[in-house]
Amino acid sequence: MKFTINTNFNIKRIVRNVVTTIKPSRSQDEAARHARRAMRRRQKPFSFSAAVFAATVIFLFLPLFVLTLYSFNAAKSLHFTGFSLVWYEQLFLHSDGLWRAFGNSVFIALTSAVTATIFGTLGAIGVNWHRFRLRNYVQVVSFLPMVLPEIIIGVSLTIFFAGLKIPLGLLTIYIAHTTFNLPFVFLMVMARLDEFDFSIIEAASDLGADERQTLVKVTVPVCMPGIISGFLTAVTISLEDFVITYFVAGTGSTTLPLYIYSAIRFGVSPVINALSVVMILGTVLLTYLLRNFLKYIAAK
Repeated sequence: MKFTINTNFNIKRIVRNVVTTIKPSRSQDEAARHARRAMRRRQKPFSFSAAVFAATVIFLFLPLFVLTLYSFNAAKSLHFTGFSLVWYEQLFLHSDGLWRAFGNSVFIALTSAVTATIFGTLGAIGVNWHRFRLRNYVQVVSFLPMVLPEIIIGVSLTIFFAGLKIPLGLLTIYIAHTTFNLPFVFLMVMARLDEFDFSIIEAASDLGADERQTLVKVTVPVCMPGIISGFLTAVTISLEDFVITYFVAGTGSTTLPLYIYSAIRFGVSPVINALSVVMILGTVLLTYLLRNFLKYIAAK
């Protein structure tokens, strides 16, 4: 009887091992399922996801294609009459006011973005490091320019400058753009700090670094991806802002959005189309040249 029980036990164990060996694992099941799904997708010439993707791409890029096409139109009308570079000649040789406005936009974008990046980074580090009574209040107030309508910010800043008797011009545009750029930098640096390993700070202190050295040599390099992202976002938002700039701009401080708005009130000028094409090509070229640097920053 004892021999029979041991034999049955051994037979059950052998059968279980064989079944376990033959039965595919869960990872193999998932791999096979994904392979069958990919095969079905290749067999289907049309799918809803592909249609939505194609419609989205067409919706986004078709206006750019039309704009590029009409920038080479020989006539000013909407009827394409022939290929010509006359509007590019007009842009580069006879558009002093447009380039002046473009220079104002670039100057305001860079200066306001640099200022917002400095104060936003220091503010995010201070709020993240230190615990004080009004900490939550400061965090909530710092995000108000992001959620408030731009027209409210523009009107309030106009009233503020009028109360202080500050003449409207490039200075007021710079202050306004710095104001609404700050929250974006603050948010991106705070997101980076949420993933920060504070044991590095403790290690720096153990090695004899003071607070300033820790800030410059440890904290800022670790936060650099968020700082770069906040700076680029601030530059982009500043370049395209119209509503707030419209309220705080004065005589002789026209930016590119204001110039384009004034020009298209009397019809879309092909010179604006040519400028748009130049800016698109410049953006693509700049992104292509900096792609390795941006990948390096994103991986930090």
